[in-house]
Amino acid sequence: MTSKVALFEKRIGEALEEVLNGEQPRTLFDPARYILSLGGKRLRPLLTLMAVDLFGEEPEIALNPALAIEIFHNFSLLHDDLMDKSDMRRGNPTVHKKWNANSAILSGDAMVIESYRYIAKVPAEHLPAVLHIFTTTAMEICKGQQYDMDFEQRLDVSEAEYLEMIRLKTAVLIGGALKIGAVLANASSQDADALYQYGIHIGLAFQLKDDLLDVYGDPKTFGKKIGGDILANKKTYLLIKALKNANATQRKEIEQLLSATSFDPETKIKFVKNVYDDLNLKTISENLIEKYYLASLDCLSSINVSDDRKRDLVELSENLMYREK
Repeated sequence: MTSKVALFEKRIGEALEEVLNGEQPRTLFDPARYILSLGGKRLRPLLTLMAVDLFGEEPEIALNPALAIEIFHNFSLLHDDLMDKSDMRRGNPTVHKKWNANSAILSGDAMVIESYRYIAKVPAEHLPAVLHIFTTTAMEICKGQQYDMDFEQRLDVSEAEYLEMIRLKTAVLIGGALKIGAVLANASSQDADALYQYGIHIGLAFQLKDDLLDVYGDPKTFGKKIGGDILANKKTYLLIKALKNANATQRKEIEQLLSATSFDPETKIKFVKNVYDDLNLKTISENLIEKYYLASLDCLSSINVSDDRKRDLVELSENLMYREK
């Protein structure tokens, strides 16, 4: 990654250290400060600054909405971990494990309010457009999360339904982060929409990669226990394809594991992973990830700026494509 992007990352990190600094009561704001302090990729705020830079404007003008996006994203993780009963996030205990469920709910609510405070700092001429993107995206994320929970009770989730769910739950925030940056940089509506679609495609690839790493990643680098999606009966692309492509015996055994209320976690993970291996689903999933990656580059190529200015986004796409965490 270029020194310019590293500078953006540093600036985001510095600004996040000031978020909620000194706010009281500590019991409300400490969980929020905790999850924000755990780091992570800072992908979404970085993309907002990179979008502004892409169109030749000063990235600092987008710092406040970039922070709003990161705060909102971490709120969604906080509640997502609670709903999924996840123990670890970025190699550390999740908020509801370190504190409790009530703290996770209320601190998450406070983070949503704080994110809107930062959005309100956008220059007046851009505020209606930015607010529209942000609120539309926020509601779509809620819809995606609800679909994700609904799918846990179903065995007939289709590939198309799954892809729509991850578009809402994951990809729209990446697309929205980029489009907000484009709006602040006074990009044309055509270019702003193309950049949004770049984000949607890279977001789909990103989530598919995340699902793959949940099964095939190294827990030391991934930051979470391997097989968490399997234990939670998450209808990931891998599981949906397994239920579709499995033979009768495999499908029956998978369905029994999905409906079981008592099971050995390691046995369940090992069995399902073996089915994935038998059906060559790792390769099939990697091929789909590459499809969305290439589609994202097509969207990026249509934007009316020089290829030199696109280089950082191309490199970032490659890093996401081949990441191990």
